Amino acid sequence: MVVCIAEKPSVARDIARIIGATASHDGYMEGNGYQVTWTFGHLCTLKEPGDYTQAWRPWALTQLPMIPQRFGIKLIPEEHITKQFAVIERLMQQADAIVNCGDAGQEGELIQRWVMQKAQAKCPVKRLWISSMTDEAIREGFANLKDQADYQPLYMAGMSRAIGDWLLGMNATRLYTLKYGQNRQVLSIGRVQTPTLALIVNRQKEIDNFKPEPYWVLATIYRDVTFTATKGKFTSKEEGERAFSLIEGQPFEVTKVEKKEGKEQPPQLYDLTSLQVDCNRKFGFSAEMTLNIIQSLYEKKFTTYPRVDTQYLSDDIYAKCPQTLNGLYQTKFAGVAPYAELIRPIGGKPLKKSKRVFDTSKVTDHHAIIPTGVIPQGLSDAEQRVFDLVARRFIGVFLPDCRFSTTTVLGEVAPPSSPEGDTNVKTNEAPSGAVVGAPIEFKVTGKEILDPGWRVVLPSSSSPEGDTNDSGNEAPSGAVGGAIPTFVKGESGPHKPTLTEKWTTPPPYYNEASLLRAMETAGKFVEDETLRAAMKENGIGRPSSRASIIETLFKRHYIRRDRKRLLATPTGIELIDLIHEELLKSCELTGIWEKKLRDIEHKKYDAQQFIDELKQQVTEIVNQVMADGSNRHVTVTTDVTPPPAPAQGKAPKKPRKTTPKAGKAATPTASNAGKAAGTPSPQAATAAPASTAADGLVGRPCPLCGKGHIIKGKTAYGCSEWKNGCTWRQPF
Repeated sequence: MVVCIAEKPSVARDIARIIGATASHDGYMEGNGYQVTWTFGHLCTLKEPGDYTQAWRPWALTQLPMIPQRFGIKLIPEEHITKQFAVIERLMQQADAIVNCGDAGQEGELIQRWVMQKAQAKCPVKRLWISSMTDEAIREGFANLKDQADYQPLYMAGMSRAIGDWLLGMNATRLYTLKYGQNRQVLSIGRVQTPTLALIVNRQKEIDNFKPEPYWVLATIYRDVTFTATKGKFTSKEEGERAFSLIEGQPFEVTKVEKKEGKEQPPQLYDLTSLQVDCNRKFGFSAEMTLNIIQSLYEKKFTTYPRVDTQYLSDDIYAKCPQTLNGLYQTKFAGVAPYAELIRPIGGKPLKKSKRVFDTSKVTDHHAIIPTGVIPQGLSDAEQRVFDLVARRFIGVFLPDCRFSTTTVLGEVAPPSSPEGDTNVKTNEAPSGAVVGAPIEFKVTGKEILDPGWRVVLPSSSSPEGDTNDSGNEAPSGAVGGAIPTFVKGESGPHKPTLTEKWTTPPPYYNEASLLRAMETAGKFVEDETLRAAMKENGIGRPSSRASIIETLFKRHYIRRDRKRLLATPTGIELIDLIHEELLKSCELTGIWEKKLRDIEHKKYDAQQFIDELKQQVTEIVNQVMADGSNRHVTVTTDVTPPPAPAQGKAPKKPRKTTPKAGKAATPTASNAGKAAGTPSPQAATAAPASTAADGLVGRPCPLCGKGHIIKGKTAYGCSEWKNGCTWRQPF
């Protein structure tokens, strides 16, 4: 009998249907020589400190650092997990072969490997590796099962990540809580969580400490078009007024008219981060909400595997693209076919094949997120919005480049000659470095679309200037502005000069879109797609984990939302100020760790060396903090009552719940300290005090009806318009 194990019941049912295992049993399906069973995500987790030795059960500085000689795993102690694992264990011990049908990624590999290890499976194991959940993809995957050994580096990278998070999280959380928390508050430290918080805190301090300075911009209006001086920025009003007086009343002359045609390529396909960024900018969706939606679309077979960090397709996908486009052509929402007219011009013709889209060398485990060609039905409003983005981006890569004309007009105003004997006018240099008597140059640039090309896929509500985020930053590069009137070289006429006072502005607060980009590039702001792709190797966190990291910071009360802006709380600011060990809060250093984990996955770095280095670094951090003789401590606490001071040799007790319906407040024990730091575990969500006051979703517009706002119930979020028929609901 061949045992197939999937990551969740719904996936198992799809697989069972395809391979003929149609008889239902308690915890598995059977038929046609197969038994198909499932997990519920993580069934196993790394052992906690107290599982290794009783000495590590209480929180004590004298026991740090905690470094097990050999890491072990254990079953998560929950009734439904224990029951399902008993089924899995029995099936695997009787199996002739096993097919690992887990999620085709690093965490999915880790989940199933741990289950097979715990079940002591001895038979040969094959791997089902697919990028979509369509019937065709499942059949093709079973026809081409891979050897489990091919994915050993992927498992080693996942295992190294989990152990690294345990080492840093367990030790640093206990260390900082006991040393600086005054036994009043758990100070959660995580390998990715803390550098991400540092990004937000440092940006906020930069804004708080920013001192705006005035400057003056010289411009002039000629034929109802505003020309700006090419050297017309002045730091003092006197300088600006002096330049203004030089050109006032003098004729404006056009000196150069230059027209150039340019092309704008279609944007690249979506990876998870770029999709989360666009959904946050366009719809206000959180990163976690976008991940949940695109995961749902994947499980419903409408889009491909979502947890990816590449924007390319492998070359073999090219032959399948006409079929996918045909599915989109037939797609209808409320009786309207939104993609038919976009696809019609390229229908029946050879599709464009660009290296910006098809490049096997840029694809590792999975390709970019694209539609599967299965016609979507029964989508919620939020799912339809996300699907629409993916579909339009996919169609766009096969359409022609956008052609536009850029017109640059230069003009000048010649100031009058300096009066003889005027000692108030500088005789050698004018403001901004312009020589006295020399004409002052002005410039204006306009762009006009000649052929929209791929831009026809943009929704009609999109402005020609492209999207902007809430901070006012231009989003897509190559945005096209409006056209300007026709000018002729040598023409001249009156003009109206202006001198405008402006103030320097601080950098914008992070929102989820810009924070995701900062995490992707280890804190460096990069707009260029090619350069950003090169820097992904050193980003912090994985695409699939960044959303949960941001949500964790909300749950810890370290950050809060102010409309779209992300603000650090006093607790979050004080925690970052407290940490002097750069290793814990540096994006660059954490990015290097991420690079090593990727190298382990690609067999370029040794997993044991990574763990040994981390053990040494954790030991050094413990020694540095223990040697701190200052009286530094956290004075600001969260709105959840902190634990009382523990008795000698005992961990702090569970704090009281501030609100009966607020959810469980965490017990700062060995169990949740490490999970608070990012150890992959389904229990991680309760690893620190839960929050209602700073809940990120509550109060935001309903993504379904748009009329109500999100409210919080006992078990799920809902819409305030539920009495009027809105059905939007999102479980906790």
